[in-house]
Amino acid sequence: MKKKIIIGILAIVLSMVMVSPVLADSKSAGVAIGADNTEAQLKTVYDYFKIKRGDVEETVVTNADEREYLEGLVSLDKIGTLALSSVYVQEKSSGGIDLETHNIDWVTDKMYESALGTAGIKNAKVIVAAYTPVSGTGALTGIYKAYEVATDTRLDETAKTTAVEEVVVVGELQDAIGDDAVNIINSLKSEIAQTKTMNDDEIRELIVETADKYDTVLDDQQIEEILSLVNKFNELNMDPDTFLKLVEAGQSTQGFFQKASTFFEEIGNFFRNLF
Repeated sequence: MKKKIIIGILAIVLSMVMVSPVLADSKSAGVAIGADNTEAQLKTVYDYFKIKRGDVEETVVTNADEREYLEGLVSLDKIGTLALSSVYVQEKSSGGIDLETHNIDWVTDKMYESALGTAGIKNAKVIVAAYTPVSGTGALTGIYKAYEVATDTRLDETAKTTAVEEVVVVGELQDAIGDDAVNIINSLKSEIAQTKTMNDDEIRELIVETADKYDTVLDDQQIEEILSLVNKFNELNMDPDTFLKLVEAGQSTQGFFQKASTFFEEIGNFFRNLF
């Protein structure tokens, strides 16, 4: 009798997982592979993607493609000379960005999520992977290519370039001040309705005030780099409410996964007590 109860509970839990809105709401998908991977290395990457090669349309990203966006913004050691990171992108109708990374050691998940919103990618499942640790800066190019293949659309070039610069600025800021770097930038994004009407001195003041909320003091160079980025946000053809909605969606997603984690922890405790 007890065994039947346990099997019944497991069936319910599995059915809840299978009808997850993230999976049920998925649409078309695409993969962008780094051109300098061997077949064995690509097998490792596709294992991370949890699909077989050939299941979705595949495009190739070269180091020259990566440099098109990165050169002049990031040091050569972070660009490298090989294109190794690969990306799986699956479009979704809703639910925001569902992102995971494997062997990416400089760009964080939050940095990717924030930059994808800037580039105009609002709802997608994204997996960034490499067979060996890489910085992850070049992966944005792959994300763009895979997303455009999956959706048969073209992202705005200015938005893509701005998103790359955002990753670089936030990454360097994170090296200096820690994890609040992306929070500061996202907070400033949510103020775009105001910053569009501000002059540079007013934006500088807002940057300092925003950093202060996170108990952070920025030097003059950091303020100027952020100012340049905010001005580029202001120039994007984007509804001022969009950034705010993306930030709120990210916070809601984090809350969902926290609740999910708590739920499965409670399920685990239940079974421990049962046995």
